[in-house]
Amino acid sequence: METRVVDYYFSLLSPYAWLGHAAVLAVARETGATLRYRPVRIFELFEANGGLPLGKRAPARQRYRLVELQRWRAHRGLPLNLSPKFFPVDIALADRCAIALEEGGHDPSGYIDAAFRALWAEDRNLEDPQVVAELLSSHAFDAKAVMQPAGSDADADRYAANTRDAIDADLPGLPGYLLDGEPFWGQDRVDALRDALVNPRAPYRSSVEPR
Repeated sequence: METRVVDYYFSLLSPYAWLGHAAVLAVARETGATLRYRPVRIFELFEANGGLPLGKRAPARQRYRLVELQRWRAHRGLPLNLSPKFFPVDIALADRCAIALEEGGHDPSGYIDAAFRALWAEDRNLEDPQVVAELLSSHAFDAKAVMQPAGSDADADRYAANTRDAIDADLPGLPGYLLDGEPFWGQDRVDALRDALVNPRAPYRSSVEPR
């Protein structure tokens, strides 16, 4: 049976991606699907597909976001600071380390989990290269060997390409999951992704059906 591949678009800067990370890993384990990790430049995605950075959203939307985060924090049973000490930060290096790990043949999921937790539960600064190095080392990776390619033009290009692909997939925000060309936006769509993996069907498209 052919292994199905899910493109997993995320940024460590997204609290919703943190809330969905363990859930999408569990779905992949259950269904045998392969996750292809695709870190994204989140603000470029917002700009292209109609989203707004947090500070530019209407006050009601900012307040409702806090309600949703509390609701999903309880549902997922995960720690989550609603106002972390180091947010927002330049997340590029931390995101691109996930690219470097996958390109090096490693499973980046544990590092990603630790990095999410560092920002969203432990008030650590993911803009600080020393913090990123410590996270990599704690998962038995050679931090220098990962961070060097992560800082390269090649991985910068991959980061940009991931972002273009997420834009082209019509993902308004993160996390996003792409299965056979069908987008699933948001950690609250993980169950819908699971259903599509467990019960294979033709992917839904955004084209309008003929009347």
